Amino acid sequence: MISSHTADVAERAKAIYARRLQAELEATHPNGYVAIEPESGEHFLADSFGRAVAAARSAYPDRISFVIRIGHPAAIHLGGLTA
Repeated sequence: MISSHTADVAERAKAIYARRLQAELEATHPNGYVAIEPESGEHFLADSFGRAVAAARSAYPDRISFVIRIGHPAAIHLGGLTA
């Protein structure tokens, strides 16, 4: 279970993405990653989950950010191939 603070960060970041970033980023950076720091509203684009997190942590080392894979319902897919 996640903390209420983490849940709040995620919800606020998702709202910023939907309101301000989704349309543009899905057209210009499909399959990329964006880390959103909801206190500042800043976002950090990268070609990997880790690089997006690193960019956000570099700018805001004492805050948590939320990462979205642009154009996908989840940032990371866990699963395997079925035969």
